[in-house]
Amino acid sequence: MNFKKKFALLGTTALLAVGLMAGCSDSKNDASNSEVLTVWGMGDEVKQLPKMAEEFTKETGIEVKIQAIPWASAHDKLLTAVASKQGPDVLQMGTTWMPEFQAAGALADMGEYIDKYDNLNPDNFFEGSVETTKFDDKYYAIPWAAETRVLFYRTDILESVGYTEAPKTWEELEDAAKKLSERGDNMYGLNVDSKEQTLGFMFARQNGSDLLSDDGKPHFNEAPFVEAVTYLNDMIQKGYAPKQDLGMDVSQTFSGNAIVPMFISGPWMVKAVNDTVPDIEGKWATAVLPSGKENNFSSLGGSNLTIFEHSKKKDQAAQFIDFMVKKENQLKWLELTNAMPTVKEAWNDEKLAGDPLYQVFGEQMENSRPMPLIPEFEEIAQNYLKHFEKIYLGGEDVQSELDAFNTETEKVLSK
Repeated sequence: MNFKKKFALLGTTALLAVGLMAGCSDSKNDASNSEVLTVWGMGDEVKQLPKMAEEFTKETGIEVKIQAIPWASAHDKLLTAVASKQGPDVLQMGTTWMPEFQAAGALADMGEYIDKYDNLNPDNFFEGSVETTKFDDKYYAIPWAAETRVLFYRTDILESVGYTEAPKTWEELEDAAKKLSERGDNMYGLNVDSKEQTLGFMFARQNGSDLLSDDGKPHFNEAPFVEAVTYLNDMIQKGYAPKQDLGMDVSQTFSGNAIVPMFISGPWMVKAVNDTVPDIEGKWATAVLPSGKENNFSSLGGSNLTIFEHSKKKDQAAQFIDFMVKKENQLKWLELTNAMPTVKEAWNDEKLAGDPLYQVFGEQMENSRPMPLIPEFEEIAQNYLKHFEKIYLGGEDVQSELDAFNTETEKVLSK
C-alpha cells in the first residue's frame, strides 16, 4: 500500500458532536421503506435538525427520517451496518473516523454529485476541511461543520504587562506568560493543557515538523518536534503555566484578576465565557495563534456528511447534503448549534464577519490543518500524552522520552 495514501490528512481528536435527528427508527425498517431518506447522526445538537429537515421536505418532497445514535455506541453500530450492508442513506461522520470507514468500503464516491451540484464544489470549503474528505484523489464526503483552536486572552490584563494586542510569535507568547506569572503567588500566564492530545503536534507543526513522512515514518524524535515539546515543557517548569490541574473551570480562572489570562481552545468556549464570566464583558478577546518558526497552524476537526455506499437512494442523499451545505443553511445551523461553517462564503456574512470573537476563527481556519491521521492515530496521541506527562510531571529528559515515543509509534504503525 502506498503510505502517502495511507496517511491522508484527516481531522483530529477534538470531534464536533454535530448530529441529525428528525425521528427515530431502526435500520431494517429504514431499508424497507423506499419512500423515506434515512440519516444517522450523533450528538446533542440533533434536537435542532428537525427544523431544517422539515424545510428540506417542503422544498423537495423527500421525507427524511433521522436516527440519533449515542457516541458511545456509534462506532459499533456503524461496523454492524457495514458488515450487514443495512444502514442509512446519509451518514454524519466525524473526521477522525473517515479513514477507517472509507477503507472498509462504507462511503460512496461523491465525484458525480460534486459535478452535479455547485454547492458541493470543494473550492467552496476551507482547504483543511476538504483534506478530511479525500482519499486516492476521490472525494468521499462533503465538509459540514468545523472546529479549530485559537488564543483566548484577557485584553485588560495583558495590557497591564505591556501587551496592547495578543502575542504574535512564540517569543512574545513566552514573554507575556512570564510577565503575567510575576503578578503574584499562584498566578500564571498561559494554560498548557496536558490532556489535549493535539497540542504538542500542533506546536510541532508550527516549528516545521511534518510529523509523519510520506512513507509512514514518524518524526517525533527529530529537532522540530523536540523543540516544540521543550518549549511547552519550559512554560510549565518555569511557572508560566500550571503544572497540575487547578481543578477550576473558566469562570474561576478567567474572571477577576485572572489566574490564567491566556488559554488555547475552540469555538465552544466563546459561549462558555459569555455565559459564565459576565464580569469581564469587553475585557477579553480571541486571536489567531502565535507563529512558531514556520507558521501558526492550528488543528482542524469537525464533521462531514457522507453517503452510505450500500444506499439505494444516493441521488436523494446527495440532494439532502446539497441542501445542508448551502450558505444560508450553514448559517442557520450556526444559529441553532454554534457549529462553525465549513463554507468559506458563510464567513463573509455579518453574523460572523461582524463578530470579532467568531471572525478570528474564520481567519484561523485559513491556517488550520487536520492532524495526519490513520486509524492508529488515537493510540499514538494517547501514547504522546503519557510521555509528555513523564516529561512535565516526572522530570524525564525530553529527547529520551521522545526517542521512546518514536520507537513506540513505529511499532504501532507496523502492526
